[in-house]
Amino acid sequence: MKAITYTTFGGPEVLGLDEVEEPHAGPGEIRLKVVAAAVNPLDHKIRNGWMPPMTPPFPVTPGLEAAGVVDEVGEGVTGVSVGDEVLGFTTTGAYAEHALATDYAPKPAGLDWDVAAALPVAVETAVRVLDLLAVAEGDTLLLNGAAGVVGAVAVQLAVARGATVVGTASAGNHDYLRSLGATPVAYGGGLADRVRAAAPQGVDAVFDAAGHDLDVLVEVRGATDRVVTIVDPGDAARLGVEFSGGGAPFGPRLREYAQLVADGELAVRVARSFPLADAAEAQELVATGHAAGKVVLRPSE
Repeated sequence: MKAITYTTFGGPEVLGLDEVEEPHAGPGEIRLKVVAAAVNPLDHKIRNGWMPPMTPPFPVTPGLEAAGVVDEVGEGVTGVSVGDEVLGFTTTGAYAEHALATDYAPKPAGLDWDVAAALPVAVETAVRVLDLLAVAEGDTLLLNGAAGVVGAVAVQLAVARGATVVGTASAGNHDYLRSLGATPVAYGGGLADRVRAAAPQGVDAVFDAAGHDLDVLVEVRGATDRVVTIVDPGDAARLGVEFSGGGAPFGPRLREYAQLVADGELAVRVARSFPLADAAEAQELVATGHAAGKVVLRPSE
């Protein structure tokens, strides 16, 4: 099969489209023919060698999440059959024509393939952190990086829980955040004053999805409890706040949230899709932080 691989750390030039051996479903696994695979910021960080604990053995096929059609079912797997459409988290790398998975959910009928591939990581991350923060009705949540894919999902889910959300974003994304139900504030100098003006009642919880200004966020919160970052474990340790970098299997809950997306009750933005061969360009777009939504690869194109 065709897959994107790399055998050394480096820039986008280390990525190659290669012919590799197909994986086959073992006990507890399914194999899917990948229709769409999402590109995440973590992908280029691992490729650059910045995340040693998360680097699999070379050669590496990148990619955490995909949507596709089941074409093999391993021993002991129930509730899914060849031909079913699924979305979820891959164990062999999503930038490929085939991938294995153990944590997945059915793709609702009518859900766009690109959106299906784009939602597992964003939804799992948003739900995990909101749960860690115990965000509930009446809370005021400060969400740093609210216009990113994870941030935007978290805004919607926090608002649905009855929370007031103040979200940081560049000025060009303020109307977008308002459409999601958040009060936007701009990044940069004076952030603490702008947050206090937007939330004079104070901030009950902080979700950092951006990886900067964490000192300011803690200052505004006035405490280190109920502050979670998903970006910088070093800053988290320095400031004494919680870093969250992964969760338990999410497949059973993923089904529920995928249906919300299919029903139009939760939105996940997709910025652009690329053929598999253009994975380097796709990763570079994500690395800029200005993609205005999820970037997706299409292995069949």
